[in-house]
Amino acid sequence: MRKDNLRGVRSVFLPQELIIEILLRLPVKSLVRFKCVCKLWLSLISDPHFAISHFEQAAIHNERLVLLAPCAREFRSIDFNASLHDNSASAALKLDFLPPKPYYVRILGSCRGFVLLDCCQSLHVWNPSTGVHKQVPRSPIVSDMDVRFFTFLYGFGYDPSTHDYLVVQASNNPSSDDYATRVEFFSLRANAWKEIEGIHLSYMNYFHDVRVGSLLNGALHWITCRYDLLIHVVVVFDLMERSFSEIPLPVDFDIEYFYDYNFCQLGILGECLSICVVGYYCSTEIWVMKEYKVQSSWTKTIVVCVDDIPNRYFSQVCCTKSGDIVGITGTTGLVKCNDKGQLQEHRSYCNGPKGYQVTVYTESLLSLPSGSKLEE
Repeated sequence: MRKDNLRGVRSVFLPQELIIEILLRLPVKSLVRFKCVCKLWLSLISDPHFAISHFEQAAIHNERLVLLAPCAREFRSIDFNASLHDNSASAALKLDFLPPKPYYVRILGSCRGFVLLDCCQSLHVWNPSTGVHKQVPRSPIVSDMDVRFFTFLYGFGYDPSTHDYLVVQASNNPSSDDYATRVEFFSLRANAWKEIEGIHLSYMNYFHDVRVGSLLNGALHWITCRYDLLIHVVVVFDLMERSFSEIPLPVDFDIEYFYDYNFCQLGILGECLSICVVGYYCSTEIWVMKEYKVQSSWTKTIVVCVDDIPNRYFSQVCCTKSGDIVGITGTTGLVKCNDKGQLQEHRSYCNGPKGYQVTVYTESLLSLPSGSKLEE
């Protein structure tokens, strides 16, 4: 526009309250960029109260996937509601705080925009949207245990009553007679580990594998075996009460059959607890608990045909807003199937002998509790 055309144009000044209302309705990616606009916007967007208000506006929640391709040592953020072939919906993530060539990285869950990572037996809490991160010190309780103790359950969640994030882990000695389970949690607000005493649990995993907790309704959930009764159950840890309970599996669910030929994976589908029975070279079954903690509400909702899926393997991750099911195919990438279990899309991100790891996270500007020393 020519200068002479600018004559008579008046500047418009918006009240700060209106600016805040506008900013609260923008996505995180835009807000991170807009910190550079001016000192006022930097101050507003960096304010923890603004971050909380922004996160609590459910209308702007944007869920994405963090995908780890171990063969490439690459992390990616993916909008799973977009087409898998849309390059603009995927972006590489930098994790400069990890060793340049870590021996092994494992995703152990996500909560309120933060992702829990395990790298070389060192835990890290990380916000993929802002890059803020914190290393969780190694548990002195586990360090003092007999070396035969094995940590087989991990979880990461939020206690709204104390505004605190908790890293939960359960360990036992597979060589013992009773598989007595010890549970401890790390409070990011207190910056300390604490063991939950006075519990009498006896859980085990047949294959001595590590299970990652599924976060729903303020509680962490794992599928595991009760050693004393030799039955499989869903174990529930209430993050506010610091207490355990159990949810029975479907009545017609033959867990022994599935352990012989397949494996079971607990997850969240929509707003419901789900079990994905992953078959090797055969169909994958997805069961959903339509009414929380009601055993009779378990329903086999989807059977995914793997005939057209690379490696003939499918493991559920999440569902899109349109109802498609997103999953991983082991070593070949991500897959989308419709609600009838039919293949819609497939995309590979790298080729290698090890499988992908993924978790769903919500974009946020949130910071960790003030008791935590953050790094950026």
